Amino acid sequence: MGAAYFYHLTRNSLETTLPLLLGKALGAGWRCVVVGRSEQRLSALDQALWNGRNTDFLAHGLAGTSNDAANPILLSDSHVTSNNAACAMCIDGADIAPELVKSYERTCILFDGNDDTALQIARGQWKMLTDAGCAAQYWSEESGTWQMKAKKE
Repeated sequence: MGAAYFYHLTRNSLETTLPLLLGKALGAGWRCVVVGRSEQRLSALDQALWNGRNTDFLAHGLAGTSNDAANPILLSDSHVTSNNAACAMCIDGADIAPELVKSYERTCILFDGNDDTALQIARGQWKMLTDAGCAAQYWSEESGTWQMKAKKE
């Protein structure tokens, strides 16, 4: 059964943090789906991932092509993918249901700590998921390094 990991971004951008987390997920042997709310935002992330440092190359694609099943990382506006993702990265307040958290090995919820709306959405997701019995961890980079600040089993 999976768990939800909340990442409170205060020092680094999503464009900096997401590749690090995706690299760790792939290192664990997991295929991933990055779920967002905006096609424009997902397209921008697609370009950012392709233009990243060569040492950070992450094979990926935008969902909806004939190559979806071959991509270890899909960027999508839905959790329904054909790449057998074991890890979901939810960005920009993308919805995640408790059943989905439990179906993935891990769900990462990344949110901008400098955006009050994003904070409120993340707090609501924490409450909804933990009330439904999902294990969750809250991580903050406020001190300069990632530290777990809360955990619920």
